[in-house]
Amino acid sequence: MVVLIIGGGGREHTIAWKLKNEDKTLNIISIPGNGGMRGLSECVSLDIGNREALLRFALDNKVDYTIVGPEAPLAIGITDLFREKGLKIFGPDKEGAKLESSKIFAKNFMKKYNIKTSDFQVIDNYNMGYEVLQKSNFPIVLKYDGLAAGKGVKVAEDLESALDFLKKVYKDLVFGKDNSKVIIEEYLKGIELSYLIFTDTKGYAPMVPARDYKRVFDGNQGPNTGGMGCFSSDSLINEPLEEEIKNSLVIPTIEGLKQENIDYRGVLYFGLMLTEKGLYVLEYNVRFGDPETQVILPRMDSSLMDVIDGVINQRISDVDIKWSKKDSICVIMASEGYPGDYKKGRIITGLNLVKNAFVFHAGTDVKDGKLITSGGRVLGVTALDDTIDKARESAYKVVSTISFEGNHFRKDIGL
Repeated sequence: MVVLIIGGGGREHTIAWKLKNEDKTLNIISIPGNGGMRGLSECVSLDIGNREALLRFALDNKVDYTIVGPEAPLAIGITDLFREKGLKIFGPDKEGAKLESSKIFAKNFMKKYNIKTSDFQVIDNYNMGYEVLQKSNFPIVLKYDGLAAGKGVKVAEDLESALDFLKKVYKDLVFGKDNSKVIIEEYLKGIELSYLIFTDTKGYAPMVPARDYKRVFDGNQGPNTGGMGCFSSDSLINEPLEEEIKNSLVIPTIEGLKQENIDYRGVLYFGLMLTEKGLYVLEYNVRFGDPETQVILPRMDSSLMDVIDGVINQRISDVDIKWSKKDSICVIMASEGYPGDYKKGRIITGLNLVKNAFVFHAGTDVKDGKLITSGGRVLGVTALDDTIDKARESAYKVVSTISFEGNHFRKDIGL
């Protein structure tokens, strides 16, 4: 069987690792893959933003299943195109992908289907934003409407920092000029939780909960990133809370997808905030989270391939998914300067010394036979154990053995 994985980050490496552990004979092809995925799959250099080229490749290579890792190919309708040609693909259609590719679409969807989220206003130019902010209470949250690789959100403590974000959007055009909309929304204070489900629109199956660390520095300081670490533990959620999540958020979302005639077959990620005023949805993501995948899939005791097949063929309700009771943690090792500008090509050493942990590659490549850095988030070190403290100890012990010039990581993941 031939499985195509689209993407080249830590999430995709984890998916390939999980599938290969289930079936050593599986023929996995990764586009583009990374330095760590080369041992698990054939890595092919193709533009993941060119859905027609990806379709030709899948047809030419007789791909049986395609798994889409990142959000960008979903946003341009790769699923729609593959399905038209009769190919099996894991991921929502273009309309479903709008839950992530347009924060305004997602907010309006939540409002329409009575899914609790923070109050918001939409602006489309600097002057309009300035007027709204002058009347706002701080801190406040600003979100660029489109995809921004986890960097389109600003929690502004004061007017000056909020206006700086608007300047980047409207004057510096850091996100381009095609989409100029920004959401200004109420700041919610509480505890964040990542709650992911597999869904085929007809039914759903929940995953184990996780908590992500977005800010680049210890103590949740500094700018937002794609995620600097994560942990998963059953202790994150109790039965009453999970029932509330299911009844007030998950089921209304799936019913809303049905009402909108959206064909959603993939992962749906609920970014939640538990506040004194109740449970809120901060955002949807339409794919596996990164680094949530690195702590969730190692806890899956069932076959991921069976789950993917169940989702694609709309029989997820018939698939019995079993999860480990162990806790897991992932510590991201990043390049110097991330999430800003960073240098590439720095040699990575120490991976041969790794024990009692998994190392999932995100921004790595191989040059002249040596493993080098090629991205902002470079490696994710994941460990499992009976308690989060034991898992944390194992992960950080491995982090201390890996080295590349300028590497940095948070020291408070799991605390």
